Order: sequence, then structure tokens, then C-alpha cells
Amino acid sequence: MNGQTRDLFMARIDELIRSARIGIVATVIRKPEFRDRRGSSLNPYEVALEFGLERVFLQLQARGQVGRKTFVVFEGRGKTEDKELELAFRRILDTTKMRGMAQTLDFMCVDKKTNSSGLQIADLVARPIGIHDLRPGQANHSWDVIEPKIVRGPSGRVRGYGLKIYP
Repeated sequence: MNGQTRDLFMARIDELIRSARIGIVATVIRKPEFRDRRGSSLNPYEVALEFGLERVFLQLQARGQVGRKTFVVFEGRGKTEDKELELAFRRILDTTKMRGMAQTLDFMCVDKKTNSSGLQIADLVARPIGIHDLRPGQANHSWDVIEPKIVRGPSGRVRGYGLKIYP
């Protein structure tokens, strides 16, 4: 509620992101265009999950980590939702054509009360990335802080590497 306290807090969050040794990978699904192109039988969240897992795996592959168990941590949403998410995760790993992905990635769901720093950071970066895609011309301070942390391809490009936007 206090503007000065909020500004100080936000400046600290900005510095945390800037100084963190992290690489961000994200997927944006443009739902109206997705439905027009793919219909309503395909779940856009599962498509986003697949794209995200592929990008995470490519980063592990680049670091020589294929075959070394890596847990992909999800925030729990409820017993039924967590089971559905795990099923989608397992389906993706069972059908992927990316060699080594199924042997490398594993599913983990944690309760929100766990207060995982990784999940907190994911929450902090998700909305500004989505807002940037929805309104690219709008000033977006958070995007300006996050964008340098997004994984880049060999030419320095973000789109298609650390940021998959579909369609």
C-alpha cells in the first residue's frame, strides 16, 4: 500500500532478476488464432507444455546433461488437475521424437505452500511476457528486465529459441 515501500521492493526484484544466473524459456499460445488454426479438440495448454519441455530439453542438451535426471517442477493445482498435468507430461515424453528427452526429464508437482523460489520467479516473469506479446508497443518495464534473460539462439534471436509464440 505504501508507494515508497512498493518502489523499493520492485527495485529489489528487478535487481534479483538482473543478477540471477538464469535462462528463461517461455511459450505463448495466442488462443484465438490457435483455435482458428487447430480447432477446439486440441488443448492449447498441452501444446504450450510440449513446446516448453522441448526448449528446456534443448538447453540441457547444450550443457551435456542428456540422460541426467532433471525434474520439471510444477505448482500443484489440486489432485485431479495435477494428475491430468502429469498424464499430459507423460504423453509428451512417450511420443517425442527428441532422443533422450524421456530419459532426462521427470515430473514433479509441489504444493503452492512449498514457496519454491523457482516457481516464484516463473510467476514473476510469466505475465510480463504475455503482456509484451499482447501489446508489444506498450511500455513494459518488467519485460525490459526479463528480456535479456531469455535464452537466445546462435544469432542472438529470442523468438523460436527461448520464446516460442504459437501460432
